[in-house]
Amino acid sequence: MSQTGKLQLNSGSATEVNGGVTTTFTQVTFPTPFPSGADVIVVPFVQTFNGPDTPGLRIADVTRTGFKIRMNELVGSGRALSDGQHTTETIGWIASTV
Repeated sequence: MSQTGKLQLNSGSATEVNGGVTTTFTQVTFPTPFPSGADVIVVPFVQTFNGPDTPGLRIADVTRTGFKIRMNELVGSGRALSDGQHTTETIGWIASTV
């Protein structure tokens, strides 16, 4: 069983560098929950090229009902780590059981 979706996502906050801190993440709910006990994976992809810097995606808390996602900008203005802010991009995702 697999499901797909897309959302508009941007980042107006600093890059999150602390593991487990998901207060700046966006909750995504699957259209249909996966069966109880399912082992779910999520693969997200940036579908657009609206900002000049490279957006990275972080996902967390994947469950049978959804997941959390945020944009963590990777590189900006020649620096190894940017300020984290990024314009709105379309993000597509695929979720499936393994």
